[in-house]
Amino acid sequence: MPTSKTTVGENYKKVVELLRLEASSIERSADRIDASSVERAVELIACCSNKVVVMGVGKSGVIAQKIAQTLTSTGTIAIFVHPSDALHGSLGVISAGDVVVALSNSGETEEIVALLPAIKLRDYKLIAIVGNTDSTLSRSADVVLDASVDKEACPLNLAPTASTTVALAIGDALAMTVMESKGLTAEDFAANHPAGRLGKRLTLRVAAMMHESPNVGVDASWLDVVRAISQHALGAVNVVDDEGHLIGIVTDGDLRRIIEKTEPADLSTLAAEKMMTRHPISTTPDALAYDALRLMEDRSSQISVLPVLDAKGRSVGLLRLHDVVRSGI
Repeated sequence: MPTSKTTVGENYKKVVELLRLEASSIERSADRIDASSVERAVELIACCSNKVVVMGVGKSGVIAQKIAQTLTSTGTIAIFVHPSDALHGSLGVISAGDVVVALSNSGETEEIVALLPAIKLRDYKLIAIVGNTDSTLSRSADVVLDASVDKEACPLNLAPTASTTVALAIGDALAMTVMESKGLTAEDFAANHPAGRLGKRLTLRVAAMMHESPNVGVDASWLDVVRAISQHALGAVNVVDDEGHLIGIVTDGDLRRIIEKTEPADLSTLAAEKMMTRHPISTTPDALAYDALRLMEDRSSQISVLPVLDAKGRSVGLLRLHDVVRSGI
């Protein structure tokens, strides 16, 4: 049955109330977290000589996986290992120089507690993100980060909600602080995200997207130009001199307009030199595809193709706006 307007209003109020509860839980976490513990945790992760191993069970395990992925994408090698798997052989992936980050709201998660002797025996540094600072996990950790909450967002105060939000926020804050301490740049970040829009904008070069240069000479007849445009199917041809240096460009539009204005009797004298646009905007193979896109789009009259020139001004390719846009940058 449809929900009544009154119920909808009540649901809205409840959702807003719970959002504010979770937000206030993070605010209180910022007030209660210990400064020296934060400094030590950041130092351990930033100076880790190998990798960070993040652990958690249940909902904490989901948060642990996200923290590991965030660390990895921001310049710190990290993996998620389930404590149960570690107890049954996967402990072998943890090696000298690793830092272990364990998440547990109670600090008494059975699988993590069972793993503590092995962690201590191998002398791994252990950071605990924990909701109970007076717990077995807390007492065993080298660094304890207080992720306790006064109340879960769950109406029964049972389902992990505010507590997992706080643990995630602490993990994100650690990752971002470590990233900044390492001096990670936007280019470094993009290198770890080559398929994302930012990654493509900062890494994808014209050379990877350009087509082989469709060249014609200045004396090429209008029919030769038509044949070249049809053969390469790029919507334009580059007009070059005997050494391959770019002189101009003839597009589909240029071709149609000049033919329409030319008397049939004069078509035999119509050559590329009379049809081309001289000194067109161009780019280079090493240029970023995103910068080339801006060259084509950020102008009063948009252009759809861009000649690509080498260091000596020779025509080596043609870049189409369509291909750049299709790449998703």
